[in-house]
Amino acid sequence: MEKIYNIGTKVIMKKAHPCGTNLWEITRLGADIKLKCINCGRMVMIPRIEFNKKLKKIVEE
Repeated sequence: MEKIYNIGTKVIMKKAHPCGTNLWEITRLGADIKLKCINCGRMVMIPRIEFNKKLKKIVEE
């Protein structure tokens, strides 16, 4: 099942960030996906396959 998401989409991941939230915003798409933590602003890049495994829910487009 392919999930649909774009730049600016807010997502909830299965595991929380150390700052205490699990809400992220997608800032870059490609083979890797760049995420920005909504709470602290930290940015991380993870491979798309790993992102699809760790994704819990798409909150808003």
